[in-house]
Amino acid sequence: MKILLLDKNHPLITEQLSAKGFVFEEDFTSSYDEVLKKISNYDGIIIRSRIPVDKNFLEHAKNLKFIARVGAGMENIDVEFAKSLGIKLISSPEGNRDSVAEHVVGMLLILTNRLFIASNEVKNGIWKREENRGDELLGKTFGIIGYGNMGKAVAKRLSGFGVKVIFHDILPNLSDEYGTQVSLETIKNEADILSLHLPITPETHYIIDEKFISEMKKDFYFVNTARGKNVKTKDLVEAIQSGKIKGAALDVLEYEKSSFENLDTSTSLSASENEDLKFLLSSEKVIVTPHIAGWTIQSKEKLAQVIVDKILMEFSIS
Repeated sequence: MKILLLDKNHPLITEQLSAKGFVFEEDFTSSYDEVLKKISNYDGIIIRSRIPVDKNFLEHAKNLKFIARVGAGMENIDVEFAKSLGIKLISSPEGNRDSVAEHVVGMLLILTNRLFIASNEVKNGIWKREENRGDELLGKTFGIIGYGNMGKAVAKRLSGFGVKVIFHDILPNLSDEYGTQVSLETIKNEADILSLHLPITPETHYIIDEKFISEMKKDFYFVNTARGKNVKTKDLVEAIQSGKIKGAALDVLEYEKSSFENLDTSTSLSASENEDLKFLLSSEKVIVTPHIAGWTIQSKEKLAQVIVDKILMEFSIS
């Protein structure tokens, strides 16, 4: 089988699959239109997020048997059209679930204990103790929306912190030793902390908006390592300013480029959107990281290994 690699990934992908007879071409620079001209030559593609695999792309990919996305989200792919063509879709959320879980806990501890702020103050000759009192996780209720690979891994990491973990998911009967499945209404009534672990779909786009936030019974901390467009930024900013959201830990932003490689700070942002972004990037109540929750040294290898294993399993190659 001939495979086109459109993004750089761990070399074990080419090493292990080449040993099984797969043939590779690497192309990390061609544009969408340039790739269209040759995509019919390949049986499979391995991607991250650089090139959108939309209906037009798939119509040109006459011989495509599989699409492997090194990561969890599949929003860059027209999934339904690909399935209608009989193309196998492969992803690897198992590969970076541990990385995401540790990132969630790390950001939350930094946020609730003012660690980044206090450290910077001391480095600048400022010694404040009362102003930098932390807020313990012990005894709090941690609400998770989305209990797949990421949500479950987060709940497992929290098991030693003395928090009560509740979660909501569209699939039934997912409760385990780390978390209890509840209604979305219960999440809103009980959660002191809310963490998102959702794909981006028409149903989850802007799931966190002014209405949702106002229905939260308690003032709460908010964590998002899912997708930026799960959250309406304007409403998030207003909730932080009002104190309804006590603090936010964000690894993703609504204004990221579709490739996730940078922020879209072009003229496509309105004046109000630019102001909202500036607030998030300057507020002491907000921690922002550049979409790296699933981006560790270990996850790079694990993501690749999961992809290799699934491709070999899919085509019954041992």
